[in-house]
Amino acid sequence: MKFLHISDLHIGKRVNGFSMIEDQKYILKQILEIAEKKQVDGVLIAGDIYDKPVPSAEAVQVLDQFLTELAEQKRMVFLISGNHDSAERIAFGAQLMKGKNIYLSPVYDGKITKVLLTDSYGEIFIYLMPFIKPAVVRHVLEGELPETYHDAVKLVIEQMEIDHKKRNILVAHQFVTGAGRCDSEEVAVGGLDNVDAEILEEFDYVALGHIHSPQSIKRETIRYCGTPLKYSFSEAKQEKSVTIIECKEKGQVEIETVLLYPLRDMRKIKGTYLEITDRSFYQNKNAEDYVQITLTDEEDVLDGLQKLRVFYPNLMQLVYDNSRTKQSQIIEVAQDMEIKSELELFEEFYKLQNNQAMSEKQVDYVRKLIEEIKG
Repeated sequence: MKFLHISDLHIGKRVNGFSMIEDQKYILKQILEIAEKKQVDGVLIAGDIYDKPVPSAEAVQVLDQFLTELAEQKRMVFLISGNHDSAERIAFGAQLMKGKNIYLSPVYDGKITKVLLTDSYGEIFIYLMPFIKPAVVRHVLEGELPETYHDAVKLVIEQMEIDHKKRNILVAHQFVTGAGRCDSEEVAVGGLDNVDAEILEEFDYVALGHIHSPQSIKRETIRYCGTPLKYSFSEAKQEKSVTIIECKEKGQVEIETVLLYPLRDMRKIKGTYLEITDRSFYQNKNAEDYVQITLTDEEDVLDGLQKLRVFYPNLMQLVYDNSRTKQSQIIEVAQDMEIKSELELFEEFYKLQNNQAMSEKQVDYVRKLIEEIKG
């Protein structure tokens, strides 16, 4: 049986003020074409379907069209909610959609949805585990008090009653320890959302979402497929793709990646204003791409953003790299730091980061916050 693994669609997302909806429609159409060409039996969608818990009407319409076309292709769909989604909204209509072989993860209530499929090699179980938080598990499972994401997910998996003789696929949306992150992801301070890969060993394939870069963890069959589009300039050099998996007999899973080609790429440009506005330079590039421009001129270009958008209409970011900016990036530790108060240190740090002093209201807020922390 063959599956197409995608995740982190973030439908409705805006990047640096630019709506990505047109790009998302384009790439979803390309994914539909890949599903048809590769003749996959089902599509695994591993969370962060939308970019917000309350998506726009347009974002909902985009997902509706995508799922409708998959149903018309007679593809099964296995979809879970991620940390950006509202689990309740994603689960809406689940019983109705099941009639079209579209399976949606419900709000976690102590049980995980398990779908049984059969092919020439026997039975396959697909487990749909929505994004799991310790607080949710503590609320649902009486007497169980997991404090960490790892313990919470471990407990959820232990209650799945997995038949180890059968083939088992898990669709999940968690941060597995060792995965490399991008700037476009939500980061939990100190790695508090980590889940160790060892607790996923019982599955023949783990279709992961949450991390935006395609990668495998510990073994090839515990895999993040990555986002279908670039959502930050830290991803500029990545090649985006979808993952195709074919489950044969127990223990044998073949993996293939298929590259995606966006409507507009995301890339970085660096040089002086005269260099990057020279006709021979910008005409050799795709001017419609989303770009971050780093100017190396020593003097700031007056109205540089607007001027450059004449040549690069989808310019998202303009930064400078010169002696002035390099100097401002150097934050030296004051020799008298030990004799300064926490509030004074915070005010200095704020000014260095924002090139302006804190307002009286901000100072008062931070002062009260420090007093509360210190007790």
